[in-house]
Amino acid sequence: MNSADITTVKSILSQPQKIAIIPHRNPDGDAMGSCLALYGFLKKKGHTVHVVAPNDYPKFLKWMPENDTVINFERENPKAKEVINEASIIFTLDFNDLSRVGQMEQVLKEASADFIMIDHHQQPSDYAMVTYSDVTMSSTCEMVYNFIEFLGETDQIDADMATNLYTGIMTDTGSFKYRSTSSKTHRVVAELIDKGADNMAIHQEVFDTNSPSRLHLLGVALSNMVILPEYRTAYITLTQDELDQYDFKKGDTEGFVNYGLTLEGIIFALIFIENREEGIIKISLRSIGDFSVNEFARAHFNGGGHTNAAGGRSETSMEETISRFNDILKTYKYKLNP
Repeated sequence: MNSADITTVKSILSQPQKIAIIPHRNPDGDAMGSCLALYGFLKKKGHTVHVVAPNDYPKFLKWMPENDTVINFERENPKAKEVINEASIIFTLDFNDLSRVGQMEQVLKEASADFIMIDHHQQPSDYAMVTYSDVTMSSTCEMVYNFIEFLGETDQIDADMATNLYTGIMTDTGSFKYRSTSSKTHRVVAELIDKGADNMAIHQEVFDTNSPSRLHLLGVALSNMVILPEYRTAYITLTQDELDQYDFKKGDTEGFVNYGLTLEGIIFALIFIENREEGIIKISLRSIGDFSVNEFARAHFNGGGHTNAAGGRSETSMEETISRFNDILKTYKYKLNP
């Protein structure tokens, strides 16, 4: 954030505001961690604050402090719309284009509030009055810590806020192993632990609460993995029937795509997941090094994200999607084998 934006935000927050905080659709740990931490901070400053999530999110995130205050737009539509329509300020966290909120998009576009964006994805839109965008950041949670630091109020971060911020940084950095994890990230994490984040308990809550059906589904996913060494690529497919067989719950496939990158020599990994209700194949893409899955997803699968982590979608069948992907991949052989 530049000095003018900091001054603007300080001025805005010096008076009581009605504030809505919005994560992207299908929010992950970084989205919910940043929203819930900012919620706690703004409540302490005397504002009327609500987090409105576009839809549900995984069970392994619902232990987080203040989770019970979140309004689900799909389930609590009238209340969610009232909060958004009455808001004077709307924070959008962990996304940078209003299309990322699904059916909430039109409601946000019609809102009279001023917007403040905090996000680390590439190619931000220009809808916000204040845009704090930094693609080098590990996570939006690290940016929310910086945001509070810019305001000179890190002393207001309590154990609950620290827990939520730690959760988002941990999940969005792959437990601190991704390239975006900087020395500053580790210094922020150290501060959060000092402020009360119990790192061992957080890891257990997120990673060690699997159901037997999720582990069986992981087994199916790994047995479906296709390895293409000539393209340094591996991909997984999961059909709706396979998801149904193992009682799929939201979040059960989280992290599955990363198993491809644990193979020696593989730098590009994908997972294709059928969603019969929406009529799409949801695609998650990951890479190591300089191969940009953001560019790949934007060019071919109506998606985008970061250089090494992105998402996309296909509106054709699984068989047609995989066939098309294999044809596209042939044109990337030399980029994947520089």
